Amino acid sequence: MPQAVVLFDGVCNLCNGAVQFIIERDPAGLFQFASLQSPAGSALAERHGIDAAALDSVILIEAGRAYQRSDAALRIAAQLHGWWSRLRWLRLVPRPLRDWIYDGVARHRYRIFGRREECLLMLPGWQERFLS
Repeated sequence: MPQAVVLFDGVCNLCNGAVQFIIERDPAGLFQFASLQSPAGSALAERHGIDAAALDSVILIEAGRAYQRSDAALRIAAQLHGWWSRLRWLRLVPRPLRDWIYDGVARHRYRIFGRREECLLMLPGWQERFLS
């Protein structure tokens, strides 16, 4: 079992870009991924009491616990290589403010970044990072 699983909106260009970004900065392979539209992703979300049809948040499943919205994003960033790990300090910002900003981006992500109809393009070596 991976250390952590990131559940994401598989048709969102921003979300797919975030997955690519994480993979490129996670050489140790701490994270695995599943789209919320996939059977594995929706089952994992349901197991943690999250409605997989509500595609407005990235979800991080770590140590048996589910994190959403800005909590998930900052916990992911804290484990990435490079200066991204310094973003963990943003957890000092009150969650309502962080989530308000997160929700604003999430609400307009399709309009700003677009949608895709096909799955994320898998580069060599990425297949084992995705739950099936």
